[in-house]
Amino acid sequence: MRIALGIEYDGSGFCGWQVQAGTRTVQGCLEPALAKIADHPVRVVCAGRTDTGVHALGQVVHFDTTARRPLHAWVFGTNTHLPPDVCVRWAREVPADFHARYRALRRQYRYVIFNHSVRPALGTGRVAWDYRPLDVAAMNAAAAHLLGEHDFSAYRACACQAKSPVRTVYRLEVRRRGDYVEMDVEANAFLHHMVRNIAGVLMAIGAGERPPHWSREVLALRDRTLGGVTAPPGGLYFMRVWYPQAYDLPQAARDLLI
Repeated sequence: MRIALGIEYDGSGFCGWQVQAGTRTVQGCLEPALAKIADHPVRVVCAGRTDTGVHALGQVVHFDTTARRPLHAWVFGTNTHLPPDVCVRWAREVPADFHARYRALRRQYRYVIFNHSVRPALGTGRVAWDYRPLDVAAMNAAAAHLLGEHDFSAYRACACQAKSPVRTVYRLEVRRRGDYVEMDVEANAFLHHMVRNIAGVLMAIGAGERPPHWSREVLALRDRTLGGVTAPPGGLYFMRVWYPQAYDLPQAARDLLI
């Protein structure tokens, strides 16, 4: 039997998603907790691996099990064995052809910036901070250049191991909510540090250090070393994954309130 789960976590205390010896990771906490409910070792596959300090409201995973449990047991039972900064939000039985990563149609990330002259205290590790006044209109003008299918080599980490740098961005929007500036981006898939590198470029443009067309110029260079600063991880949230409707999975995460 294959089970899909919706996972939420505060990434501040984790060294990313993937299991690594000697470090605290989300996968490293989740698998032992699930194993206690399944009564056998469990290996999970996620929709998108997140880096150190990155959060998630709508991460999706799947695993295979021989254990027959009511769906609420995979939620509430597992949560009793998880630390406070990670939880299972829902569980569904899915067909054997479901795959959390390869069946995903698109993914959404949100980058949250506290835009104020004084740094935040309560938002430490959960928002990025930029003291420079950010021009949201200029950031949206720059974002428009990144829509569609492109080679995003200039927006991925130098150590990125993806076979192809080509990705399709369906939506990239920036909005202001009081002292917070939020960037939402949806794409078929993402490269390593892609969202944080886009955020870094748009923040420089929003601060008036570069013109809006700089985002297009960086894209055309296809060289990460000539791009902008990588924005810090604390402001990044994995919000949502879309799957074919036939799987009947919850499609929306709860809204993010800082």
